[in-house]
Amino acid sequence: MLATILSAALQGIAAEPVQVEVNTGEAGRPEIVLVGLPDAGVKESEDRVTSAVGNSGFKMPRTRTTINLAPGHLRKEGPLYDLPIALALLVSTDQLKTEALADYLIAGELSLSGATRPIRGALAMARLARQLGKRGILLPAGSAAEAALVDGIAVYAIDSLDRAVRFLTGEKPLEPLSPRALQTGAAATTGEIDFAEIKGQAALRRAVEVAVSGGHNLLMIGPPGSGKSMVAKRIPTIMPAPTTDEYLEILSIHSAAGRTLNGELGWGSRPFRCPHHTVSDVALLGGGTMPGPGEISLAHHGVLFLDELPEFKRSALEVMRQPLEDGEVSISRAAGKVTLPCCFMLVAAMNPCPCGYLGDTKHECRCTPTQIQRYRARVSGPLLDRIDLHVEAPSVSVGDLRSHQPGEGSVPMRARVHAARERQHRRFGAGKTTINARMSHALIRQHCALDAALGELLQQAMEQLHLSARAYDRILKVARTIADLADSDKIQAPHLLEAIQYRSLDRNLFY
Repeated sequence: MLATILSAALQGIAAEPVQVEVNTGEAGRPEIVLVGLPDAGVKESEDRVTSAVGNSGFKMPRTRTTINLAPGHLRKEGPLYDLPIALALLVSTDQLKTEALADYLIAGELSLSGATRPIRGALAMARLARQLGKRGILLPAGSAAEAALVDGIAVYAIDSLDRAVRFLTGEKPLEPLSPRALQTGAAATTGEIDFAEIKGQAALRRAVEVAVSGGHNLLMIGPPGSGKSMVAKRIPTIMPAPTTDEYLEILSIHSAAGRTLNGELGWGSRPFRCPHHTVSDVALLGGGTMPGPGEISLAHHGVLFLDELPEFKRSALEVMRQPLEDGEVSISRAAGKVTLPCCFMLVAAMNPCPCGYLGDTKHECRCTPTQIQRYRARVSGPLLDRIDLHVEAPSVSVGDLRSHQPGEGSVPMRARVHAARERQHRRFGAGKTTINARMSHALIRQHCALDAALGELLQQAMEQLHLSARAYDRILKVARTIADLADSDKIQAPHLLEAIQYRSLDRNLFY
């Protein structure tokens, strides 16, 4: 007897429909044949399902059984087909009699006892079920909460195979989960870290505020112990809360990567990713046999912090150039091509020289000019061009460290950032662009117009500092953000001059 159940397969951060077909009573020796391009995790479903069915009080077929996962050209991976396979086996052997299966998309891993375990990509599957017009979706209890954020689809939390059978037969009804309210940003500034802990570094704090206000990329250059990493880790505390749409995008990516299974991403928070400098190109960009999100996608609508920037592999840094411009990355593999969003704020930190003490008044630098140039050359010019603000982080004086006077906290800084971003939202309206860092050339011409005197000033700076055309646009975007922080409708001379001085590396200050 043939039984069919709808499930799904993850392709990047999206879900594709998969039909789980089970046919029992075939001629031949008793065995289970699994086809449909399954990976090792799917092939092991036979053993898990056999034990789960038996321990749930049901019987496995004693005839030749074929299980097909269609379409056959789409590679299937992971244990998410356990539950639909088990239910289809019960229908095929007349142990489950119901016509309700056609109304649901079903996915879930089974333990040997028959209990369900969480799976990746629940949010994408709920969106697929809604798109296909299904009545609801059956998911493990550990994955159903995130899927309940999708409007227009009933999400049922299933804790065991037996519970799924009783629900489908109507023996034990189950209420769908109510949509979970997004508590976005509620705890963003109530954690253990705060900008009030930063001693001194007034210029660096100002640059960080400008960068966050416009979503600009930031590079901090300073000696060891100057607080670069400490500042970077506090940047999320001054970022505005993500909107509902932004947070659903964030959650979709982390769900597809399995990051929501162990609570790595807090509800309503922006991601902060800090990969080690030994990270590979694939881990940073995304990919693998079945293309999935990398660090740049996991930082979507959040912060990607690269500490000790020159220590990263040159190839790993260069793969970020196109995603930094486009806000998305396309990955092609034999298994298919996926496009992943990666609109993030890049924050990087580096020493001014190999020993770290070039320009430091307290330590002597013994690096030769050749060593300094070789060290700096590890970060290419095109990548530096894509970083809007280059700011020095000098060593902190002992007097500042001993001071009991706390610095300005995250709450007032966050209020100013929020006000600046509100100005940007009103300026750009309902368009795709929401922050100054993402302005197109047309928007730059429209919103960053300079009068004759300021235009002459910028031209002189470009010629004297030998800045690139990309740096020209970046300066205008940063100047527009500084004007927003000052609640100014037009870019004024102080705003432009401050934006120009943030191109430190273009001026070769460290030689």
